[in-house]
Amino acid sequence: MSLAPHGGQLVDRFLTGAALEAAKAKAAELPALTVDTYAAFDIDCIAKGIFSPLTGFMNEAEVRSVLDTMHLRPGIPWTIPIVLSAAKEDADAFEVGGEVAIRDDEGDVVAILHLAEKFTVDRLEFADKVYRTTDESHPGVNYTLSLGDVLLAGDIDVLKARNIEFQDYNLTPRETRAAFEHHGWRRIVAFQTRNPIHRAHEYLTKCALEICDGLLIHPLMGTTKSDDIPGDVRMACYKVLMERYYPKEHVMLSLMPVNMRYAGPKEAIMHSIIRRNYGCTHFIVGRDHAGVGSFYGTYDAHEIFAEFDPAEIGITPLFFDHAFYSTRTQSMASKKTCPGSADEHIFLSGTKVREMLKRGEMPPPEFTRPEVAKILVDWAQSSQ
Repeated sequence: MSLAPHGGQLVDRFLTGAALEAAKAKAAELPALTVDTYAAFDIDCIAKGIFSPLTGFMNEAEVRSVLDTMHLRPGIPWTIPIVLSAAKEDADAFEVGGEVAIRDDEGDVVAILHLAEKFTVDRLEFADKVYRTTDESHPGVNYTLSLGDVLLAGDIDVLKARNIEFQDYNLTPRETRAAFEHHGWRRIVAFQTRNPIHRAHEYLTKCALEICDGLLIHPLMGTTKSDDIPGDVRMACYKVLMERYYPKEHVMLSLMPVNMRYAGPKEAIMHSIIRRNYGCTHFIVGRDHAGVGSFYGTYDAHEIFAEFDPAEIGITPLFFDHAFYSTRTQSMASKKTCPGSADEHIFLSGTKVREMLKRGEMPPPEFTRPEVAKILVDWAQSSQ
C-alpha cells in the first residue's frame, strides 16, 4: 500500500453528472474572474488532489501560518501559500459569501469559487518568506510582485480538467496510485526534474531504485522560465532514456502539471508533499533542488528537512551529493563514493552545455547519453 495522502485524504474537487450541468448553467450568471496560466494550473492541482489537503485557495490565517510557521495548520507542513489574486476593481464586484466564475487563460469557465474572504498581503514580505529574497530578478519574486492587490479565498468546484501536451502521460494522483498497486510496488521513489536527464541524474535515480520497487520519473510541466528547455524536447529525451536505459518493469514516466516556483528549499518540501499525494514513499532531493541563479546554497534543500518532524512530511527524502563521471574509476560517482581530485571529475555546467549545443557539438557520453545529446543538438540548432 502506498502512503496516505498529505492530511489523510486525497482531495477531488471535480463536479460530475447533474451537479456539473447545474454548475455550468449557474456559472453563466455569476460575476467572473479571468486568471492567468499560473493560476489555471493551481486550480487544476487543487481539483486533482495534487495539493491535498487544500480544497481551495488559502485564506489570510492560512497564508499567515504558512509564511510564519511553514505549516498549514498544526501537524500539516506547507511551505508555499497557494493564493488567487485579483485587481481591486475586479475584487470590489465580488461579494464575500457569494460565488465567482473563474475563466482560465484559454477563455473557458473552469471553476466556481465559493468566496469566503477577501484580504491583502504585503507582497514583499510574502516574497521574502517564500523565496528568501526580494530581488526582482528571481522569477518567483517577480511573479509574486505582479499579483493583484486583493487575494480571494474559498473552496472551488471545478468544471473541467486542464489538458496539456502529452496528456496521455498526465496521470492524476489517483491514477498513479492505482498504477503502483497494479505493478505491486510498495516502495516508490519519485524523481523531480525540469530538465533533460543527464548521466548524473540517471546515476541518482538508479541508486535510489536499488532500494525501491519502482521509480517514478516525474518531470514538472507547469509554467517554467522562458529559457528552460521546452517540454516537447524534454519528453523526447525522457522517452529515449526509458526505452534504452531503464528497466521497463520498474520505471514509470508521468507528468506533474505544477508551476515551477524556483523557491529552492521551501519548494523541495512542497515537491515532497506533492509526491506523497501521488502515492510515492521516497523522494530524491538533489543538489540545489528547485534553485535558480545563486539565490540558494548548494544543499539548502537538504538542510530544511531537519526543521520538520519526519512523520509530518511522511515521505522519505533521499539526499544525494553532486554526481559526476570519474575518469579514475571510469564510472558515475559522487564525492561520497569516489577518491580523486576535481580534475578527474567530468561535470559540465549548464552554460558550457548550451554553448556546445549552439555550436552543434555533441556533449561527451560521460555527461549525457548520445541519443539525448542528438535530440538536444537538433533542438538547439533549429532554435537559432
